[in-house]
Amino acid sequence: MSNIVVILGPENEGSEIRMTETKAAADQVGGIDLRFVNSELPFDEIISQCQGAVVLIPAGHISGLTEIAEKIETLKLVQTFSAGTDYIDKAELAELGVHVANNGGANAVAVAEHAIALMFAVNRRLDHQIESVKAGTWMDIGGMRENFHTLVGKRVGIVGLGRIGSRVAKRLSGWECEIVYCDVFEYDDDYISETGATKLDFDELISTSDIVTLHVPLDRSTRHIMSDREFEMMKSTSILINTCRGPVVDENALIRALESKEIYAAGLDVTEIEPIEADNPLPTMDNVVVTPHLATRAIESEYNASQYTMENAGRIVRGETPEWIVKPV
Repeated sequence: MSNIVVILGPENEGSEIRMTETKAAADQVGGIDLRFVNSELPFDEIISQCQGAVVLIPAGHISGLTEIAEKIETLKLVQTFSAGTDYIDKAELAELGVHVANNGGANAVAVAEHAIALMFAVNRRLDHQIESVKAGTWMDIGGMRENFHTLVGKRVGIVGLGRIGSRVAKRLSGWECEIVYCDVFEYDDDYISETGATKLDFDELISTSDIVTLHVPLDRSTRHIMSDREFEMMKSTSILINTCRGPVVDENALIRALESKEIYAAGLDVTEIEPIEADNPLPTMDNVVVTPHLATRAIESEYNASQYTMENAGRIVRGETPEWIVKPV
């Protein structure tokens, strides 16, 4: 079997850094012929340079992956550096006999920490505190004392107890939170025990939790799982946290819920359209904290992504079964 693994992406400084880090990981795994192909080349040239590849790694949201895969008979796996694979047509690739795998939780710690940071930011109005210092107004930040809360004693509902959700649970259980979860997947008893979480059905979770935090992949089954019906069920004092994918939340419904005070507040690292549109009211709403889809941004996550992708590429090169396969939904 071929040992050619191709990173396909634009030629820029970021790609150079990624290639250097991934080459170091490939050398550590051994037996991998790692190559970089410029995604901005003409299609025929991309195909020519990718010939013989058994693993293709898109560096970013690269279009036309299915068309490229059709022309590379040796291809076995499309491997992402990211956790999300919603931009890849997994069903069409599966018909070609090509699997899709994500990064195996390389950024799980960073995203879990960011989700908790958003909980703090919303509960303690940290954005208002920071802006007041910068503006020279000091403690004049608005809001009654009833608008400031700790996490102690709060019920945190985790939608999706996978690599990220489980890490949120483990961290918050030590902060005297009550952790509940819902998930379509069944986990073994040891896994659940380590998280300290109790399973509820989805409706009970969103209607009883003080904080609802979303940690699911984006696919047809999860698109707009939070919409008008769900916000109407939530407590008026509850907070929504979303660090997974923007379209998991019906953004118009969220705006209505926040404006009508059906829910108290939201902390978001993702939005339905990114970059966020200039006329989107969410960034300027008093009860919302928005960050620019950088929950994964940590040097440790970058190193992990390079290492994990090369470990999976090595499995393909050695004729083994790859891990972290994402099934078409």
